[in-house]
Order: sequence, then C-alpha cells, then structure tokens
Amino acid sequence: MKIIEKGGVTSPKGFLAAGVHAGLKRQKKDMALIVSAASAVSAGTFTTNKVKAAPVLWDMETLKGETHKAIVVNSGNANACTAEQGLKDAGESAAYAADLLGLTQKEVFVASTGVIGVPLDMDKIKHGISMLVPCLSSDGHSAAEAIMTTDTFPKEAAASVEINGKTVTIGGMSKGSGMIHPNMATTLSFITTDAAVSKKDLQALLGTTVDDTYNMVSVDGDTSTNDTVLVLANGMAGNDVLTPGTEEWSLFEEAFRYVLGTLARYLARDGEGATRFIEMDVENALTKKDAKILARSVVSSSLVKAAFFGADANWGRILCAMGYSGADFDPSLVDLSFTSPAGTIQVVKNGEPLPFDEEEAKKILSEKEITAIADCHQGIFSAQAWGCDLTYDYVKINGDYRS
Repeated sequence: MKIIEKGGVTSPKGFLAAGVHAGLKRQKKDMALIVSAASAVSAGTFTTNKVKAAPVLWDMETLKGETHKAIVVNSGNANACTAEQGLKDAGESAAYAADLLGLTQKEVFVASTGVIGVPLDMDKIKHGISMLVPCLSSDGHSAAEAIMTTDTFPKEAAASVEINGKTVTIGGMSKGSGMIHPNMATTLSFITTDAAVSKKDLQALLGTTVDDTYNMVSVDGDTSTNDTVLVLANGMAGNDVLTPGTEEWSLFEEAFRYVLGTLARYLARDGEGATRFIEMDVENALTKKDAKILARSVVSSSLVKAAFFGADANWGRILCAMGYSGADFDPSLVDLSFTSPAGTIQVVKNGEPLPFDEEEAKKILSEKEITAIADCHQGIFSAQAWGCDLTYDYVKINGDYRS
C-alpha cells in the first residue's frame, strides 16, 4: 500500500471536486461538490438517531439506485427538523445540480451540516451550486475546507495499491469535531475510489469498516441527526471486478481501511476544544465484541476525558467505565498502563493498584497524544477506540454555537 501525501477525494481517477463560499456562513467556504466522470456504484451508512435530517432521508432513498455521479454538500445549515420543506429542499438541491451537470436527479446525493431547525436558503444553495460546477478541478482541498463547521483543520486521506498491474486508489474527506459518538457514522464523510467493485460487496465492506473505525470514536457522547458516510466507486482504474476472499480484495480492503481509519482518528484529534488525543487499547479480551465495547466505553466517559484534560492518572475512572460497559471481563485479571512519547507507566496489575511516581505519570499524560492500555488476560481479541479530553473550551464552543 502506498500512502498518498496530501491526497483526498480527487486522488482516484475520474473524480473532480470544488468548494466555494455561497453565503450560508459569514466568510468561510460553505458548499462543496464531488463529481465522477463515470457512473459509480455507491454505498452508504447513516445515523442511527431517530431524528434524521432531510438529506439523510434523501440519500437513503437515492442509495437504492444502481449508479450515481455527484454529491452536493453544504455546511452552516443541517437542514434537520425542517419537516416536508426540508425534504423538498434536499430534492431541489439535487435536481438543480443534476441539471447543471447533465445528470438525473437520482444520480445526485446531498448532505448538510450545521445548525438544526432552520430551513435552507435555497437562493444561496442554488447560487453555490452554480459557482461550484465551473470550479471543479482535480484539487479537492477546497471541498474538504467547505464542509467544515467547528473543525480546526480539513480532514483528507488517500492511498493506492497495485492490483494485477493496475493502480487502484481510494481517497476521502471528512468533517467532524463535535456531536460525535460511536453510533454510526459520527461524521459527514465522502470516500471515492476508481476500483471496479460490486455495489453489494462495497456496501458490506463499508459496513464492517465503519464499525471498526468511525464507530470507535467518541468526542462528546452525542450522535448527530446528519451522520453520513458515502462511497462512490467508478471502476476507472481498469481492474477486474474485485471479489471478496481473494488476494486482490485483501489489498483493496487494506487501503480502504487505512483511509477510513485515518479520517476517524482525525475526528478525535480535532474534538471541539480538545488538547489531547486519546487512544484506548483493549488487549486479550474474551471476544472481539467485548474488546470493542470496553474500548468505546472508556473513550466515551466524561470523567475519563476530564482526567486526561488534567493529566491526572486517575486509572479508577477507566476501570469504572469498563465495569459499566456491559462487556464480559474479569476485573481481577486486568493490567492497566499509560504510554505517550514521554514514556510508559503501569498503574494496575491483576486488578490491583501499583505504586507509581505521580510526577512521572503527569509528564506522560501531559503529551498531546496518549494511549491507555488495558490487558484483560482472558482471550485473544483486541480493539482500539479514539477520543479526546473534555475541556473548558468545549463548553464555550457549544454554548454559543448558533451565534
């Protein structure tokens, strides 16, 4: 696998993108467009929140089609809790883009992020689409910027693999900083690939990969009304259609998982107000399911997050979060340690506290990136989850979000 530095949604063959300022936000770019030169099979996963935004409902229905070519995204307005008008506006956005691109309405996905409960300004949406179409290019960075809300940096990743003499590439971009919790899909994320793959197999791969990546991230315990991950695969790499269970599939899956995993970790690094990135590693659990539940419970705990903000080695909060997670494990067998670029310190062995140097622990936990490791000593299964600390700035950011 080759990691493509500064790559993104336009790294695969046949994809163009653009981002512009249409006036939905005061100054920053707020609309993006991704277009495939060839018809693409698609896959998608969406929020499990019962309150689903209009673009989510539109995309869930649109996904039933065989092929698609474009995705229109706006930030600054979620088009959520906007009743029938919201659905009408989502469909009108798709139709307007389709008309300018020479497509059918059902070939166009739409996505929105921002303030809930406010109808879209369709004059600005249409103006934005009109600007986006002539700006389409092979540089997707402006599109990644345009989907940001409280994000502090655009999130992009890409990788390629050689399959039977053909270069197959996967690229992607995401947004997400707050309202992020492991309950599918945690973000707006758009993945592109020039691989030839069936719609059924692509959907299955997306489902399992999302469960191991985006669903292992928690910033604040809130699951958005708009969470969406969409994938377009246009087959322009020229490879034979990939088949699960083959060596070629394994190569493709490795790169696919790299892109989604990288974007998921970016979400945790950019948590609203965050000062520290937290990785929770659970090792030697009884089952994969138990390992994932344990890891997610720890990174979702407000008390654990607050302890990391204070660089406090309050390991009891980690064991507590594991204990109420619902996973099957024996607390009397658990080893717990912290590691960072400043070193490693073990604080629990066989469920019992170890004496440790508080100053050394403080130094280790004061780094920007910290890993907590829980060894359950019961099985062979492991899992990782990602999160961030809980800071004063998180409250400030969300206290005046609408203003």
